[in-house]
Amino acid sequence: MDQSVQESSSAQPQKKCSACSAKSSPEGSKTSGNEKSENKGTCGLKSLPFVYVLGQIEARFPNRSIEKEYVQIIERSKSANLDHQQAFHSVLSQPENRYLARKLSWILTMEGVPIYILLPTGPEDLNILLEAIRPPACPLDRQVVVGRKGPVAPPEMCGLEVPMVLVDHLYSLEYNDFIKSIRSESVTDEKFKAIARETFLRMMQLADNIGSTDKHRALNYLSVRYPAIYVKAAEELERNFLLTSVNAIFSRLSDNRKIVSVIQSFTNKETGAVEKYFVRVDLTEEFPFIVTKMAPYYDR
Repeated sequence: MDQSVQESSSAQPQKKCSACSAKSSPEGSKTSGNEKSENKGTCGLKSLPFVYVLGQIEARFPNRSIEKEYVQIIERSKSANLDHQQAFHSVLSQPENRYLARKLSWILTMEGVPIYILLPTGPEDLNILLEAIRPPACPLDRQVVVGRKGPVAPPEMCGLEVPMVLVDHLYSLEYNDFIKSIRSESVTDEKFKAIARETFLRMMQLADNIGSTDKHRALNYLSVRYPAIYVKAAEELERNFLLTSVNAIFSRLSDNRKIVSVIQSFTNKETGAVEKYFVRVDLTEEFPFIVTKMAPYYDR
């Protein structure tokens, strides 16, 4: 009797995870109790590639029914006189309308182009997503997404055929607060703000990527988490050296770990002399971290 039950169970088709398309293990019936507990719910998620990406977040209605429900709420609320983005944020932030917010599709865009559909992994993510769609205080504000990249979403999900990302960390980078948090002892505040803005714009151009390769993850991480790159740019400009390029290469230390060296090149405006500085970043796991702080770099 037991044998027939086992055979019937093993003949069942494997289930696919909608988030990662990973198949459940056919060896599941042979794993120990501890292994089952450890693997329960992971469904192959550990094998998904990591992303570290910057962009803007917008919410979309996945179908006409949800859109009409939102319109009815607007008509009954006091938000009708607000502009679209203000009304959207105001209505969805109200506790009684959270049921609707949970039904929306959350899209990460770059220069207005959708690049990922975001899948929150915790209830607290909804609050952060709602804050992300409020009207920005500065056009340079960004949202930072750290997560795992899944397959392309089916068209019926929200009409977009772009990859899905399981969000493990999400936060807003408010440009004005970010610049205020950076200080240089050798450059005056006003001058530093101007240089930092120029460097930030340069780094945002470099961060104009989908954040799925190790090199791009390193660049994106440094642009929002390592203020020393902005301080160095300001100090070098005081010496008449202009930031001319930023490159990322795999470090020779990358034997057992994924380590990327990010190199800043500064060129003297008058002589053309070039000075380089680099930072090593470990990207082996999902959350990058600094291995070697900024130091002079010499071509090998």
